[in-house]
Amino acid sequence: MSGEAFTSFVQADYLSRLLRRYRKGRRERTVADKERPRLEVMTGATPDTESPPYQWAFLSGGLVFFLYAITLAPTTAFWDTSEYIATAHIMGIPHPPGNPTFVVLARAWELLLSPLGLSTAVRINLLSAFMSATAHGLWFLVVHHILRRFTEDKTFPLVGAFVAVLVSATAFTVWNQSNVNEKVYTVTLFTIALLTWLAFHWRENLGKGKDDNLLVLMVFILAFSVGNHLMALLVAPAMALFVLWVHPRTLMNWKLYLAAGVATFAGLSIHLFLPIRSGLFPVINEAAPTCESVSSALISIVTYGQGGCENLSDALARKQYVKPPLQPRLAALSMQYANYLQYFDWQWARVMGGINTVFALGRLPFTFLFTALGIYGAVEHFKKDKVTAWYILTLFATLSVALVYYLNFKYGFSLASPFNDRGLHEVRERDYFFIVSFSIWGLWAGIGIAALWRRLAKGSLKSYKRAAPVLGLALLPLVLNWGWASRAKDYAARDFAYNMLMSVEPYGVLFTNGDNDTFPLWYLQETEGIRRDVTVIVTSYLNTAWYVKQLRDLTTPCPEGVDPSVDYSRSICQRPYDASNTPAMYTHDAGIAEAQGKIPLLMGHSVTAPTRSILDLDDRTIEQVEQSYMPMDQDRSFQIGNVVATLRQGQILYPWHQFALAVINQSLGDRPVYFASSGSGGGELGLTPYLIREGLVYKVHNGDPWEFLPEGVVELPPSEYLSVLGLLLNAPRTTRLVWEVYIHRSGLPDEWSHWPDRSTIGIPNYYAWAYYALFQAATLAGDEEKGERNRDRGDAWGILGQN
Repeated sequence: MSGEAFTSFVQADYLSRLLRRYRKGRRERTVADKERPRLEVMTGATPDTESPPYQWAFLSGGLVFFLYAITLAPTTAFWDTSEYIATAHIMGIPHPPGNPTFVVLARAWELLLSPLGLSTAVRINLLSAFMSATAHGLWFLVVHHILRRFTEDKTFPLVGAFVAVLVSATAFTVWNQSNVNEKVYTVTLFTIALLTWLAFHWRENLGKGKDDNLLVLMVFILAFSVGNHLMALLVAPAMALFVLWVHPRTLMNWKLYLAAGVATFAGLSIHLFLPIRSGLFPVINEAAPTCESVSSALISIVTYGQGGCENLSDALARKQYVKPPLQPRLAALSMQYANYLQYFDWQWARVMGGINTVFALGRLPFTFLFTALGIYGAVEHFKKDKVTAWYILTLFATLSVALVYYLNFKYGFSLASPFNDRGLHEVRERDYFFIVSFSIWGLWAGIGIAALWRRLAKGSLKSYKRAAPVLGLALLPLVLNWGWASRAKDYAARDFAYNMLMSVEPYGVLFTNGDNDTFPLWYLQETEGIRRDVTVIVTSYLNTAWYVKQLRDLTTPCPEGVDPSVDYSRSICQRPYDASNTPAMYTHDAGIAEAQGKIPLLMGHSVTAPTRSILDLDDRTIEQVEQSYMPMDQDRSFQIGNVVATLRQGQILYPWHQFALAVINQSLGDRPVYFASSGSGGGELGLTPYLIREGLVYKVHNGDPWEFLPEGVVELPPSEYLSVLGLLLNAPRTTRLVWEVYIHRSGLPDEWSHWPDRSTIGIPNYYAWAYYALFQAATLAGDEEKGERNRDRGDAWGILGQN
């Protein structure tokens, strides 16, 4: 072939291939053009003629964030707040299943905000506010997407979306959980809002190519969110049905399942944080989910606790907490749904009516109003867009009706029951479990308000302005929830923890009862570095071998050359006493203390480090005791130090009793031992005769205090004011603590009209009992003025404890 012929052949071949490519592209465009109208008819999707109003969504989310910021808790709070803040700060392991996504996210957030100079608590509280505010920015896009189908007018969807966001964001539980990091549910709210928006966005862009990529991303987000909390999985039924309703052929693509499997594995792999970090022995290392190998850890993660590494599987499966079966019901099913309705009743006007009544008359009109608005919004939604309406209805039903049945709670904390038995009730209010359902109902109520506005205006721009006052309904939850939802200036939990720790002498052992006298102390020690020398022991955890081993190692005296301050986040050895960050200085030299502006509380004694761990038991013995339960067939006495502990016939000796007695036996003479006034642990161990009140705690006296009362200790006669363990009081020390050391920056008790969380009502009573004890002591001493002063303070705290 000649050169010219070859050139002609190449040109002809190139033109031929170009023509074939053009014809193929034209056929594909023709198919797509034919397919798109079919998709629009089938799914209700409309051509994407304009971009979503991201700037307006950002503005609405920003305003919500501002609201949460000005009502933000300035420090920690009761229940799980302190645990999550502390574990995020030190990259520790909170209670099972460990929440690795939250811990990593919160720590990253804390570091991101570090240039602002805010406290750790404020930074992580702001994470909760940011997550919820961002969720509402996404809800804005979701509602705008829905309201676009109501009218061609561009203003109506924007106003309606903002109204819906306002109602949702100010629902009581949503608001009250968003201005403090009490739980991980605001991250879950964000996840569900994000997945909802992505699902709607996927539907809107069907037929434009790469539809499945968005679904794979959604699967990854869902799997990753499991590391925050399993509740995020409750969006899955609505998502699956949405895909079936919109484009079922999507589910016929086998490649989608392969990609989704990889995405799921990638998302769940965040759980590898648990065994890796646990193996570095953080100070808070609940359930100790260590693993011998990565492969066994991966099996545990993929099966979510059904195999592989035993420690990690136990944590993921929450073996420490026995999940009740669905049958039998722990309370009558009707009462469980009544409890949900009680919480629903709180959402729209919390300040109205009674504090904890099931349905307060003052709130009922507002509850009926927002119920009706939500129903109206749902009806109008179904008329305009059945596909998204079914999605929202499925999501709401899953997160309310189905969730109530699955959780199988006991009677609500403040819900009346047919039995006068607190053991049949939950230990606290559980409204936070339903935060997403309340948020969603708020969206529908907002849509109802917008639809009502449109109906009254009849489509005229001038009429829209005249009908605008109806939009004011959206402000009702903001106004009528503020007094209960705001956490501004609330230092009660942080100050309670501070006051407890200041009551304990250096290197003391403090037995606590539960979350509220334990977690705030953890927060103060791990995030603010206050009184790390105190060993806080929560008695319920003493039933687990992993916890006992950690306490043993944490209290082991440091070998020469080993300094725990190198990394206080890890359990290395006994952490030293440091008086530099507290005005309650314990010293044998009062002159030095006063010169430094400190308050000397330990007179006549020097501060010396302990010589031994609080437990001298090997791992095998600890594991054996963990399985030991001994019923007392007769009264038995145990000699521990100079103390005789008497356990009564019929009592069951649980592992925690045995470990606690061993700790006290090992500690007396080497460290001071205390019990928090919030629990009855000392009484259960038969130590009541040896307990001496010192402020908010009881100190175990190493010997019989009734034979020779230590200096300053008085015996109190029985009184109506003292229904507490022990009738001995260290009057000088308690006086110094309650009048000079304890702090109450929240204006307690005088500036509080009520105690907002009835499940922690014991806190003000603990203060009241200390003052009443001093009142009795002053009365015995004939000092009426001192007695009246203490009684007045006791009365103030006692009244708060009743309101």
